[in-house]
Amino acid sequence: MSSRRRARRLAAVTGSLVTASFSTVMILPSTAAADDQGPGSDKGGKAVDQAPAGVQLTTTLPARISVDNSSRKTAITATVKNEGTRESTGIRLLVAGFDGLKVTGVQGCDAVAAKDLPAGSNSAFSCPVGALGAGRSKSYAVAATFDLGGTGKICLPVQSADGKKTFWQQGPVPFGTTNPSPNAPATPLLLGTDNKPVGPGGDQLPKTGAGSDVLPLGAAGAALIAAGAAGVWWSQRRPRQRS
Repeated sequence: MSSRRRARRLAAVTGSLVTASFSTVMILPSTAAADDQGPGSDKGGKAVDQAPAGVQLTTTLPARISVDNSSRKTAITATVKNEGTRESTGIRLLVAGFDGLKVTGVQGCDAVAAKDLPAGSNSAFSCPVGALGAGRSKSYAVAATFDLGGTGKICLPVQSADGKKTFWQQGPVPFGTTNPSPNAPATPLLLGTDNKPVGPGGDQLPKTGAGSDVLPLGAAGAALIAAGAAGVWWSQRRPRQRS
């Protein structure tokens, strides 16, 4: 009996170790995927005021986002980078929305009061980045809504902590699509693309050519043409039969 008990205990311990190892393997890839921010683009960005020597500040936005057609909600990752050789002094990042794109929240950032919004902006958040080391970057999760019935833009200025200097500004750069899909669950939008709004009521695509409502008339026309051709054929055939 003792040998059987030892065998059962050994089997139980071995099974636990296998389970623990499998759990570790499963967790690690998930962690790595969560840290992956995906490709970014600095499209629409430009330097404004001169940054301190050795400091080169830029920003990136995702090249593609997706808007839920029911809730109009979307998620955007805004990243600020120091591509220089020296650490920056204290800086801040602004995330501002324009037209149909409204920023509703930025993780770790404070909403800008309506009276202090950038000209033409409908929403903005201020993110205290602080000192950013050479070659380092910091990303922010941006929550926003997008009205697909119009155009929408986003702007990322990188400023000194007091806001007196703007070292870099990306935008206002549009997100949009030339092929809206209001009946789909979500609409993909591309950075740097002017949005082509959906049709009246938001339940049909804009008409760029012969629409489906033209098809009955076209079918009738085709039928008339076919009937005319048949008439000509029959009129030419009858005299031959008489002869």
